[in-house]
Amino acid sequence: MSALTPLSDRTIAARMAGVVVLAAPAVVLRLSGTHPSPVPSMIFFGAGVLGAAILLMWASETARRDMSGALALALLALIAVLPEYAVDLYYAYAAGTKPEYTAYAAANMTGANRLLVGVGWALVVLAFTLGSRRLVRKRGGSAREEIRPVRLRGHHRIELGFLAIAAVVAFVPALAGEIGWYVAIVLIYLYVLYVVRIARIGTEDEEEPVGVPAVLAALPTEARRVTTAVLFLLGAVVIFACAEPFAESLVNAGSTLGIDRFLLVQWLAPLASEAPELIVAVVFAWRLRDSDAIGTLLSSKVNQWTLLIGTLPIAFRLGGGDWSLPLDARQTEEVLLTAAQTVLGLALLVDLEFRRREAALLFALFAAQFVLPWHGVRLFLSGVYLAAGFTILTLKKDDMVAALRAVARPADEGRGSAE
Repeated sequence: MSALTPLSDRTIAARMAGVVVLAAPAVVLRLSGTHPSPVPSMIFFGAGVLGAAILLMWASETARRDMSGALALALLALIAVLPEYAVDLYYAYAAGTKPEYTAYAAANMTGANRLLVGVGWALVVLAFTLGSRRLVRKRGGSAREEIRPVRLRGHHRIELGFLAIAAVVAFVPALAGEIGWYVAIVLIYLYVLYVVRIARIGTEDEEEPVGVPAVLAALPTEARRVTTAVLFLLGAVVIFACAEPFAESLVNAGSTLGIDRFLLVQWLAPLASEAPELIVAVVFAWRLRDSDAIGTLLSSKVNQWTLLIGTLPIAFRLGGGDWSLPLDARQTEEVLLTAAQTVLGLALLVDLEFRRREAALLFALFAAQFVLPWHGVRLFLSGVYLAAGFTILTLKKDDMVAALRAVARPADEGRGSAE
């Protein structure tokens, strides 16, 4: 199936102009040394982060023409969330001399992870269901026709296996009250090993780029590679210009608006930095490329739950802190809740199928943290996630064993797909 109807020159120009409109004001403000008040600054630099993320997304999607398989999808997932890394690492770096920023680093990381699983994965199922029903209507079928679940290809067992290992390791910070250097070493090693593993396999289908990247990917080889490099460079420049002022403005805007700074950092910043990735995943799902859609978000979850967490203590140390990033009582609960959600997400995907009722469960539990008023709700929800996750994993133990075997023998798991 074609990824998208070919775009006209006018449409391409309009989309590129839109990205310029998003990113240019932030760059101009940074170069001129202008410092708007916190709320306008949050809006301008947040738009810059969003624009940079789109540029990086286009670049990584276009680069897939020059590579193939799971490695390309993992690269796409990593590059798509570089804005999230930039903001979170800034908070960790600043925490070295400003202890209050320690909470912001942990908040941004946990918020991004929970948003990705609780909302992003559910959006993929919704978009796939709507896209499937659209196709059924187009073919003249019945509205009651059963829609199959979202499915992952067999090679995604590798991500699931590494996510299972990382999920276990990630409980250590919640128990120790810190993201220690020893945890950082293990998690960074896991991510490197993950990339090495998936680099050895191929997939049965080539993922085709969509939208603007589809047009750029059709360019002659030399022009395509130069364009890709330019997009990467522009995205990096905008990120460099926007990350610090955006992060600072979020903190300062909390006081101006009378909103909890912690909540702004935990939810608004990740929403801005992860939006382009979520949009691309939804487009994949709408076009019935369900394995690409959920696979991209799964790979993103792996890199955020390994590499992102692992680099926080390093940034903290470079900023003047110790080798371990301390967590207060609230941050410990946030990390525990995020780790528990990871267990349930893993349990739901480990059989390579993601059903509508499972997506609804993830979203409902994610939303519950905002509506349940009592103290200790994070601990309560952590217990619910863990009870449900381990129960489902017990029922799917053979699938879990297959995922762990894929970590050691990726070549065996690179063929085939979920039936």
